[in-house]
Amino acid sequence: MKMTRRSFLSTSAFTLLACGLAPAAHAEETNSLLTGLLGSKAETALPPKPLTAKVVDANPFMGFSESNIHHDCYNTDSTDAVLPIGICPEVNVAMEKVNPNASPAIFFDNFDNPISPFLGGLAIRDLDAEEVTTRGFFSPTKHDGGGYVIQSSYSFVDGRNLIVCPTSHNHVLMLRAADENGTPLPVFEKVLDIDIKAAAEKVLGRTLDQKLLSVVFDYEGNLWFVTGGFRIYPSRGQQGAMGYVSHAAIEAILAGGTADLDHEVHVYAPIAGEGAENGIAACKEGAVILTNLACYLLRANNGVEVVWHTSYNSVGAKDSHEGDATTGGGLAWGSGCSPSLSRDLVFFTDNLDTVSLLALDIHTGAIVASLPVIDELPANMPVSVENSAIVYDHGTGTISTIVCNWFGAGSPNLAKPDNDSSIQSYENIYDRNWLMKGNSMIMPGIERVDTIRTGDGWTMKSVWCRDDLSDTSMMKLSTATGYIYGFVQDVDSGMWQYIVLDFETGRTALTVDVASLYGYNNMAIGMYAGRDGNKLYCPTGYKELLRLQDRFVYLPEMPYRKVDLDKTRRTVVSAAEFAAAGGQGTPATWLHTVTFDNLHPQTIAAIRVNGLTGKASDYKLYAKGTDGQYHAFTGSWSLENASGRLRAQKVYEIRFTLQDGGDFDLSMDAKEVTAAILLAR
Repeated sequence: MKMTRRSFLSTSAFTLLACGLAPAAHAEETNSLLTGLLGSKAETALPPKPLTAKVVDANPFMGFSESNIHHDCYNTDSTDAVLPIGICPEVNVAMEKVNPNASPAIFFDNFDNPISPFLGGLAIRDLDAEEVTTRGFFSPTKHDGGGYVIQSSYSFVDGRNLIVCPTSHNHVLMLRAADENGTPLPVFEKVLDIDIKAAAEKVLGRTLDQKLLSVVFDYEGNLWFVTGGFRIYPSRGQQGAMGYVSHAAIEAILAGGTADLDHEVHVYAPIAGEGAENGIAACKEGAVILTNLACYLLRANNGVEVVWHTSYNSVGAKDSHEGDATTGGGLAWGSGCSPSLSRDLVFFTDNLDTVSLLALDIHTGAIVASLPVIDELPANMPVSVENSAIVYDHGTGTISTIVCNWFGAGSPNLAKPDNDSSIQSYENIYDRNWLMKGNSMIMPGIERVDTIRTGDGWTMKSVWCRDDLSDTSMMKLSTATGYIYGFVQDVDSGMWQYIVLDFETGRTALTVDVASLYGYNNMAIGMYAGRDGNKLYCPTGYKELLRLQDRFVYLPEMPYRKVDLDKTRRTVVSAAEFAAAGGQGTPATWLHTVTFDNLHPQTIAAIRVNGLTGKASDYKLYAKGTDGQYHAFTGSWSLENASGRLRAQKVYEIRFTLQDGGDFDLSMDAKEVTAAILLAR
């Protein structure tokens, strides 16, 4: 289903009048769901459309949280966390005062501490204060003699809560960043340092021209690595490598001993001119590596076992030509993707003039389905997919992928023979005109493709395609809300905006304006889901880290006081979890946990919720007690403005009375109340 710019403008990307916001700039008509509501006193928001949680086999050697920039070792770019749904949305800012830009890559440790680049290294930082502050860090210049930087894009947190990171001088480091309680260490402790390139060269008996690019743990604890960078030209004959450091060697070094790397580093040498251009994925079958020429499944078997090797086609590096609307091009020579996985399939795009999405059998490497994508753009609009596809596998035989066009973002300097494309910096990677002029300099195109299991194998079909949006970020899917989140620039007003797309239809469900200045370009870094269910981080080209949040809680008796949103949490509670903890019925809302500071006696609080249907009498309020169990709320409470039939898009208020030290106060501090409540049906 192709949807044009005109057809999408006729669907209102609504905002909330009752929260003091103006209607969306391009709303020509009002969505039928919202007719009669926007002009009233009732607030409206995106009704949650929860999806089944994503299916990803847990890797015991990877972190428990959103442990890398693609969220997990399958590189799904999807999260089961709650994200904002437009309940009185607001954009808050944390100012960067040390780094040259707002944190460009964020992931989380096992205690939900956010980790981001800092002074050429990595840091745990407070990203929610008015000014970004550092709680602990490791900087090569300050702590390790300098001469290199950490490649933050392909760093991750492991199951021990250690940060694993490749460096620009071809080492892999492991850093202890927090104590056993999750408290950040002021200076991270380096607990492992291996010169991967030197070890691989010794094993191979020859020099490697490519640099270390990416690392990942497989499900047996072997640390896989690959060399490469953007624009690995086969004709230049650069020699690369892929391989692993054995689990035994990692354990020996972490225990304070040594390892014989001559026998514990295992290497496979692809043909000269072949190398990776993005990250690695891992699954129970092994490590999946995509090079500029082929996709591999590699397994540790007292050496590198090539389980399968599947070639794919590419027209090579794509660049703009004289007279084109764009000045940049693509980033990669081959596929611009890191491979994305489901339990059964590997997904990536080729790099032909008409780009296709490919699905490979995880066991055999056979191409079981393919489909041209973003292939209905107007003439002279090239396509170059430069990010891993969002992959959502709900375990019932249909796997959804979202692919985005990014042609125009890549720097023309990537084509120069002396360019070191392994250096992950804005100046080295991105087209200056795109950075300065915004999304008029990149080509549009976003498409959802479903891969469906049939009696004969697999088939692909296009579900929807947008030819009017140029997304500047790595989009994220929230299974908790059922929406896709991105960051775009309105082509008419120049306004940079958070954008929320309906996963089912692709229609624009919500936009939240940020600014029209060019520096608010997100620069293709990505959207980062906060771990509290109410933050969507977006780095910018300025020194501002944006975070979109819902103002879902307030104090009706004290409208002058704003509840600190950074002391709130929204969590999905399943029916089984609810019942196991004493609840009766089925959760009808997320669990809302809020801390109220300096609370007066007998204070009324209000939680804004939507997604309700039926009658108000169908619902009962539950609160979590200090015993960890759910109890029917025994105090005074009401569901405001809930007469008649409830409507899913309408926002209602749960009003309830709080008492410091009362039955449902989870905080031990005086004059501070923490409450955790949900509605059940």
